[in-house]
Amino acid sequence: MTRSNKINFNITNCAAFFAVALFHFCSLSAVAANQEVLRATLTNGLQVVIVPNTLAPVVTTMVNYRVGSDDCSADFPGTAHAMEHMMFRGSPGLSADQLAATSAAMGGDDNADTQQAVTQYFFTTPTENLDVALRVEATRMRDLLADEKLWEKERGAIEQEVAQDLSNPTYVFYQQLLQAMFKGTPYAHDALGTRPSFDKTTDADLRKFHHDWYVPNNAVLVIVGDVEPQKVLAQVEKIFGEIPSAPLPPRPEYNFSTVKPDTLKLDTDLPYGMAAIVFRFPGAENPDFAAAQILSDVLSSQRGKLFELVPQGKALFAQFQYETLQKSGLGYAIAGFPAGGDSTNLLASVKDILLAEITNGVNADFVEAAKRREIISAELQKNSVSGLASAWSQAIAVENRNSPDDDINLFRAVTVDDVNRVARKYLDFNHAIGAVLTPQPSDKPISSKSFGGKESFATSKNADVKLPAWAKRLTNELPIPVSTLNPFTTNLPNGIKLIVQPETVSDTVGVYGRIKNNAKIQMPAGKDGVADALDRLFSYGSKSLDRLAFQKALDDIGANASAGTEFSLQVLSEHFERGVQLLADNELSPALPADDFKIIQPQMAATVAGELQSPDHIAGHSLTTALFLKGDPATRETTPANIKSLTLDDVKNYYASVFRPDMTTIVVIGKISPENAVAVIEKYFGDWKASGEKPHTLFPAAPTNVVSATHVPDVSRVQDKVTLAETLLLTRTNADYYALQLGNHVLGGGFYATRLYRDLREQAGLVYFVGSSFNIGLTRGLYESTYACDPPNVSKARAIIVSNLKQMQAKRVTAQELKQAKLMLLRAIPLAEASTDSIAGGWLARSTLGLPLDEPVRAGRIYSQLTARDVQAAFKKWVRPDDLVQVVQGPAPK
Repeated sequence: MTRSNKINFNITNCAAFFAVALFHFCSLSAVAANQEVLRATLTNGLQVVIVPNTLAPVVTTMVNYRVGSDDCSADFPGTAHAMEHMMFRGSPGLSADQLAATSAAMGGDDNADTQQAVTQYFFTTPTENLDVALRVEATRMRDLLADEKLWEKERGAIEQEVAQDLSNPTYVFYQQLLQAMFKGTPYAHDALGTRPSFDKTTDADLRKFHHDWYVPNNAVLVIVGDVEPQKVLAQVEKIFGEIPSAPLPPRPEYNFSTVKPDTLKLDTDLPYGMAAIVFRFPGAENPDFAAAQILSDVLSSQRGKLFELVPQGKALFAQFQYETLQKSGLGYAIAGFPAGGDSTNLLASVKDILLAEITNGVNADFVEAAKRREIISAELQKNSVSGLASAWSQAIAVENRNSPDDDINLFRAVTVDDVNRVARKYLDFNHAIGAVLTPQPSDKPISSKSFGGKESFATSKNADVKLPAWAKRLTNELPIPVSTLNPFTTNLPNGIKLIVQPETVSDTVGVYGRIKNNAKIQMPAGKDGVADALDRLFSYGSKSLDRLAFQKALDDIGANASAGTEFSLQVLSEHFERGVQLLADNELSPALPADDFKIIQPQMAATVAGELQSPDHIAGHSLTTALFLKGDPATRETTPANIKSLTLDDVKNYYASVFRPDMTTIVVIGKISPENAVAVIEKYFGDWKASGEKPHTLFPAAPTNVVSATHVPDVSRVQDKVTLAETLLLTRTNADYYALQLGNHVLGGGFYATRLYRDLREQAGLVYFVGSSFNIGLTRGLYESTYACDPPNVSKARAIIVSNLKQMQAKRVTAQELKQAKLMLLRAIPLAEASTDSIAGGWLARSTLGLPLDEPVRAGRIYSQLTARDVQAAFKKWVRPDDLVQVVQGPAPK
């Protein structure tokens, strides 16, 4: 749990901004130079927090209702979750179609989640649309549409979400763990819900739940972005101020009984097993919370004994995790083992390590390192508009803090004695739950050229949705595509492309690097797995600093760093040069120790053996072999024999051939000047040299695929996971790329405002999620659609998708659909600049493809000019609805 650090101060008289009568209180908090957080409580009890962040001309709104699964009975554990779903089915004055169309026109970035103590609804949109987002939330706060038929349709979607989670053995383990740890309390179940309880739930039940809990005095509205707080607060008061408050129902009691020790044993479809020891830990409201968090960080230290199980060859991974709820929490010690591995001895080793920490006390240096990392993690939250909104929401609505500062101040105050005391108190093996998840192999895939029962389907008519008066301006005209970014770009003498973007939203700097590569092309014949072996060895330090010394150097400055073909660094600006020095040392001079290679080699061989039998891998490989011809590099598959035959020289030779500065792009973004960034990067990466010709990294062109269907049995799933895909002959430089992307935003991406969601979820209730994507590279392309559903509905859902693809070819999309798709794509341009990770990731991807850095803006101009005729022609030319390859993972489809 990490929070941003801000200095709080109260202002005794806020009348200078607004009439005091409007608010119970009004206060400001400093967040950065010349920025202030504005807080107020309206007379109806709505808490408002407005946090300026100028990273992009974007704003995130998060409405946090203080109600979740804790407030649901054991007989109806998913009521809050069902309520969340129905908030998208419409309210008086805002139908589901209007809500979906409004959201799509704002950029399509909205969602919701239900937790134990809170239900959250969030929009991220260009700042000029803030008033529309606020009106949507105020309308939903007032009431829901009263219509049992709406719930009957949504019930199908939420029950598919239940089936999806119950098809995940890790989630099933978590459910059982909650029941064992918190029996008889609200924490004995999570927010998901059950099919039987949803079958008994009525629309009247949900509307009563809304009436009881969805009131302003039970809500916290967090607004983060490029806004003027005082003006925004006036908007909020105008839009929400007249919604009446209401008395709240009583809250549940939490009477925790002593945990009875037990061991849970489950099968998993993962390629590896997991062994865990779980303890009841303090909740966010407990005074021990901060020390428990630091204890968790200490136990997870890569210099610690728990992680040391990995380099010793005793575990595939090992860590400690802390999940915090309001009233209690869970502490997990988790370690991974290969299929067929000894989970009993691994659990015993984990227990011995934890007992030694209790007996001997924790390492004081680890405690200080953990505190530094919590502080920088809080600072990094500011590098994302939506991430900062989540941090404030978590602090205020979930943890009942005054601000995210509170956690940081608590962490700063933690002492070694505090951590040792908490370790003795909560690492209680007499009241702990053990767990072992054992991997189970899949049966062999079954292939055919047919898809089971034939289904026919006519797509539903797309209604001409008229937006509410307060939202109509969203569609008046297309926005002009612009970017607020102004990167400095240069090429270093050794060929590195360096991109620098100064930002001042936080006191951090991020370095993001990518080496253009393709392991499937570049691994020598018979040396499959060598890229993975190299990737694992990077964590063993550099030639000048061994694993422990390197990790200590990172801990000393609180930096996060990783090396490989994708490398990165997050560090406070004051430690930028030292961070870059360490990153370059690891990236350019990896230790690649022979003794450690001997340890990871059998680990990798065992892991690969498990992967080859795992349903996920078999499904993925079945898809690849169905799409591409035998011998295509994409179909290469690593075997245990490949791994066992590798030598350390193979690893070193692969490193020498792939890691080249003239194939590398580095992005530096944060609180730094271009001059300083260039000087430091050149100082530590400038001596990196390449020899010989640049390697070839592109796949060969691929012909059109042959139709096929494959079923991959997966006994852990109750729901089928389905992928439909086909190869496309166009490449990224083809002008039709943009017409296909535009058409794809008619098919999906806008929830009920787009065709696939409307037909598969809103109308039929067959799925919870459906995806549609065109993945086009420089030499080959793919179309892919994914969904999950009950086995009897696999063919029905497929028929709907195929029908929609054919409809895109047979008829031009409507003018409204075309404009809506353009709005989603154009308004997504600033949304993609609302986090430093997203900015850097976009530049790296475009650099790899040889595209200009401002390609989204150029694409926006193209999208603006495309017509319905262009979209139809592109789908006719490139898409083959009857040639889709199908892979089903789970029970046999019926």
